[in-house]
Amino acid sequence: MALIQFTKNHSDHSTDKGYQFEFFCDRCGNGFMSEFKSSMAGMASSALRTASDVFGGVFGRAAAGTYEVERAVRGPGHDRAFQAAVEEAKPNFRQCAKWVCLGLCWNQKRGLCYDCAPNVETELAAAQAQATVEQIQQKVREQDLTRDIDLTSEAAALCPSCGARTAGAKFCPECGKPLRPKNECPRCGTKFDAGTKFCPECGNKVS
Repeated sequence: MALIQFTKNHSDHSTDKGYQFEFFCDRCGNGFMSEFKSSMAGMASSALRTASDVFGGVFGRAAAGTYEVERAVRGPGHDRAFQAAVEEAKPNFRQCAKWVCLGLCWNQKRGLCYDCAPNVETELAAAQAQATVEQIQQKVREQDLTRDIDLTSEAAALCPSCGARTAGAKFCPECGKPLRPKNECPRCGTKFDAGTKFCPECGNKVS
């Protein structure tokens, strides 16, 4: 059979009873199902199986053989059915850089697919929505959202005394102990580690 130039993807739903194919838009993936065409071999196989139910024996073996042959070797009947299905499906598609569905992906005004000739109104709406989000993000970045947060004192995620989560508090919500103790000597200004009882520089009691 000669090569058929059509969509990149299709599904073959044919069985021993007949032929049916589904062709998909190369852009959006929507599918078009061709009309089911009965197979003469399938009809003969069904008749033989019906006879085998009544008479058994050789008719049953013949029916099984016909079915297996049809499944194993599609044959020219399958090729002709596929060619006919392509011709049936083509009016629902248009060819640009790819085969696209006429309903969703074809710009009738431009005579091109929407990848090559995007819909102006759709692109404008999308650009406006994107610009709105970008402007919101920019204006939020310009706001001072940290003015009520102590950014210089040493923060603790867990209370050093009981291990409870602090959630940014100044005192532990579980045991009440201070989470951000002063670490600078009020007498000489020397800084020291949290929990220090006496200033290491002047000896002043700090806790």
